[in-house]
Amino acid sequence: MIKDKVIKDKERTVMTRKDARQKVFNEGTRLALPEGRKIRVAITLGQGSQVIDVAVPWEIFQDVLVNDSPVFELYTVGASNDVVRMSGGMLVAPNYTVFDAPQPDVIVSPAHHCTPEIIEWLKKASVMADLTTSLCTGVYHLAEAGLLEGLIATTFHTDFDNFANRFPDIRLSREQTFVDQGHVITAGGLSAGIDMSLHIVGRYFGLDVAQQTAHFIEYDNDNWKQQILKDDNFRRSSCA
Repeated sequence: MIKDKVIKDKERTVMTRKDARQKVFNEGTRLALPEGRKIRVAITLGQGSQVIDVAVPWEIFQDVLVNDSPVFELYTVGASNDVVRMSGGMLVAPNYTVFDAPQPDVIVSPAHHCTPEIIEWLKKASVMADLTTSLCTGVYHLAEAGLLEGLIATTFHTDFDNFANRFPDIRLSREQTFVDQGHVITAGGLSAGIDMSLHIVGRYFGLDVAQQTAHFIEYDNDNWKQQILKDDNFRRSSCA
């Protein structure tokens, strides 16, 4: 009898994990698709932009295909038309400035030197955006724009203490690769952008399309499937 109970408890645990894996991609968290156009993704640029923070979401979103067609429209937004010197010396000109950029559905704020113009644009553009997101120290831009009040956030691991000291009222997670708070998602640095971007694909198109994209880019890590549990322990629920 005791052995049977243990087996049933284990089966119940397995089912709970399966439910958790699907929870973040169910209809309650899925985002509505825009009518008659692609999903607009705006990535902010500034001097010292971290190449991987910009290139990773760009690559992943460009690789998403639904019925063999691309579904994301990608562009960069700078404080001006000036060429930006990114990490390693790469030179990039923004597609738009904060004064003429189309209203995005998804905002990505990567690590770069920020300006008052970018902060003000984040405040305004985030109002109508589905998601406002950050990578690495780009979370500072969201915090300065007042977009993280009452939320949990994360950043690059070497900046945990500095961020916590600078923004003591923002609850900092030191455990999670990314933190999804519904309309705001923050992620750690560098490769954490892969998990966050695939997670966003899942928010729009479901698990199958996100998995298809992960397979295409030859990414086998399942971190992007995680369901963030918003509690005081900042627990991570593994979806493996």
